[in-house]
Amino acid sequence: MESTLKGIRGSDAPCVLDMDDAATVAGGVEDTYGEDRATEEQLVTPWTVSVASGYNLLRDPRYNKGLAFTERERETHYLRGLLPPAFVSQELQERKIMNNIRQYQLPLQRYMALMDLQEGNERLFYKLLIDNVEELLPIVYTPTVGEACQKYGSIFSRPQGLYISLKEKGKILEVLKNWPERSIQVIVVTDGERILGLGDLGCQGMGIPVGKLSLYTALGGVRPSACLPITLDVGTNNKELLNDEFYIGLRQRRATGQEYTDFLQEFMSAVKQNYGEKVLIQFEDFANHNAFDLLARYGTTHLVFNDDIQGTASVVLAGLIAAQTLLGGSLADHTYLFLGAGEAGTGIAELIALEISRQTKAPIEECRKKIWLVDSKGLIVSTRKESLQHFKKSWAHEHKPVSNLLDAVNAIKPTVLIGTSGKGQTFTKDVVEAISSFNERPIILALSNPTSQSECTAEQAYTWSKGQAVFATGSPFDPVEYNGKIHVPGQANNAYIFPGFGLGVVMSGAIRVHDDMLLAASEALAQQVTEENFEKGLIYPPFSNIRKISAHIAAIVAAKAYELG
Repeated sequence: MESTLKGIRGSDAPCVLDMDDAATVAGGVEDTYGEDRATEEQLVTPWTVSVASGYNLLRDPRYNKGLAFTERERETHYLRGLLPPAFVSQELQERKIMNNIRQYQLPLQRYMALMDLQEGNERLFYKLLIDNVEELLPIVYTPTVGEACQKYGSIFSRPQGLYISLKEKGKILEVLKNWPERSIQVIVVTDGERILGLGDLGCQGMGIPVGKLSLYTALGGVRPSACLPITLDVGTNNKELLNDEFYIGLRQRRATGQEYTDFLQEFMSAVKQNYGEKVLIQFEDFANHNAFDLLARYGTTHLVFNDDIQGTASVVLAGLIAAQTLLGGSLADHTYLFLGAGEAGTGIAELIALEISRQTKAPIEECRKKIWLVDSKGLIVSTRKESLQHFKKSWAHEHKPVSNLLDAVNAIKPTVLIGTSGKGQTFTKDVVEAISSFNERPIILALSNPTSQSECTAEQAYTWSKGQAVFATGSPFDPVEYNGKIHVPGQANNAYIFPGFGLGVVMSGAIRVHDDMLLAASEALAQQVTEENFEKGLIYPPFSNIRKISAHIAAIVAAKAYELG
């Protein structure tokens, strides 16, 4: 990936390991209380907190426990009379809330109930999420978070995170200082231009940073107080939202060009000045043209990570590595065909090529020739090179033009078919039957989110391939019975990677993200797939073990960061 980004930066530009003084100006927060340090004498990291009392304590989601306050706590914190006399343990509260959530018929109702809980009782919210991760992940994350973003203006009640709009240009540092927490370790930021496969949702994209950071805590163990969701509101080109009376963002078309560049530059500078060198900035759901440019521009000066490009690539590579254990052989034995050549598709392709190059010691240019991409205009071939966006040029190989996916499948004869198009039902019956006709066990990954945008369903993949496919998706699907056998589709969910990856980066004190750290995360995840999982056709481990998986990934990533210096 670094070679692609270096192409965008220019041949003389630094790489992520070139840390000159200009690129490493620290600022802002010092670890005053030793919160992130443990020693032999001090085995746990101390917290220094100021806790409200009485009525205000019950209104503070960080410390409110509802009826779980003990008699002594009620006496000490002036809560007498402010609560009913009954004591209800957190475990009993959890059972009650889960029972209530299961009564709702609509996923969006469950999402709203969980957000209300997060705003009222943070500890109980994370307890719920940790203990019921497989059930609740599709609610706080894809696919339900997509619907929540579409309707964010209508369901909005209390602000979460920071909203930085063009109105704040020239004052972004002041806006950051308005956030009450000072020790921030992870920022997830979006400009809302490409929310999942749903397009430009403007300011209403805030549901994505909020959801991602909930998972940083629940799955990766990062303190909630160290997480900051941010939406950069530079307008929206979505006419429906601009005419919606409940829209919560700026009512203007998107800023572009120099105005957009200057705004992002001010934001990135202010973040480093206010929070220092070691805060992880995760870019989310920026449009393709901006996503690559931002990663190229700030990858050598800030600790930045794009989950759509790098996180998706890492989790898909992990599934492909695990699939080699299931099928035998190596990554280099396969031919890969992508439907979709945006930030996800090209990011995955580049990481696969990097891993093949690392395994075979072949030049990466040679490894790229095993990977083909189809975009909206057909197969990406060398005759189209002049008209291609910069991030697609590496994938323009010698071949006659092919206009559609089915013809590309028949021409290239891939063993692996990967969908990142953001368009539902594009892996048609003809396509799946074609790839199954010349592969005993084709690998089919329908990765687009949410569920409605998936290239095909699990039932379609298993039925059309006659149960041959090794199949995984971006959004969850139920198991499928075919010819008396139960097939369990894997979920190539970024939540496998980014919480553990972020934890490893933060705890190691890294100040840059390097490709080798992504490869290490992929291999660490692939190692967690057991024989029992393989017997079910799974190429990802179950989410029930996600905290242990995240801890394992974090340790591997941290070790790689130290190894890279």
